[in-house]
Amino acid sequence: MSAQGGRETAADLIADPPTSWLAGLLARGRPLVMGVLNVTPDSFSDGGRFLDPGRALAHARRMIDEGADIIDIGAESTRPYGDARPVDRAEEIARLEPVLAEVVKLGTPVSIDTMKADVARWAFARGAVMANDVWGLQRDPMMADVVAEHGWPVVIMHNRDAADPTVDIMADVAAFFERSLDIAARKGIAVDRIVLDPGIGFGKTPEQSIVCLSRLGELQRFGRPILIGASRKRFINAVSPSPPDRRIGGSIAAHLAAAARGAAILRVHDVAETVQALRVAAAIEAAR
Repeated sequence: MSAQGGRETAADLIADPPTSWLAGLLARGRPLVMGVLNVTPDSFSDGGRFLDPGRALAHARRMIDEGADIIDIGAESTRPYGDARPVDRAEEIARLEPVLAEVVKLGTPVSIDTMKADVARWAFARGAVMANDVWGLQRDPMMADVVAEHGWPVVIMHNRDAADPTVDIMADVAAFFERSLDIAARKGIAVDRIVLDPGIGFGKTPEQSIVCLSRLGELQRFGRPILIGASRKRFINAVSPSPPDRRIGGSIAAHLAAAARGAAILRVHDVAETVQALRVAAAIEAAR
């Protein structure tokens, strides 16, 4: 039993790969909560806190108890401000090795947050059932092949190498998604396995991130679930100056606004607070 009520086990949800376990979760009619687990030394929000495998597993267990529907594990920082240290395949897998399979055993679907096809393949073999690619199938030419081969869902996130304040960001996001969806179609990725993420904070000015959130409804034209990861991002600091660990209020405000505009999945660091906010918002809406 989770903080959001009863649920099937991961084994129930993913026993038959041709049937999307994600569709089953989305059918519950509420935004899903994806808990962030960074096994990195340099993540912008919690760098180093969960590099130790024991602490990482304990944190995953806590997020599940708090109501996380999906756990998203990443072992390479993709800090959206361009100052992360790249790691090679071997180092990324070495960080995941003592953690991933143990988190899978906890019984909640696990997503692998990686931009490397080899790492995604390795993680799928150990129980991950979703890929979260911050370059939307456009950086590693083999990523789409790996996703298609395994048949699991994939998050296609918009990204840019650098922010450009002169860009029409919504047009840029849409054009990026068109390219990624074309790649997915050519490689045989089923459209019902695709989630779109406008990439809050990635290759965007704070103002552009806010525009993406305010105009999120425009992305509904793609007909795919939308994921929003606004948790602790820098745009919050631009509105209300604060360090990453003091941005819970701004994160919740952004995620509630995104949910109201149709976001289907919220990727968060603060699971309990987000679950509580969603439940209170739903109760108020139901009483109208």
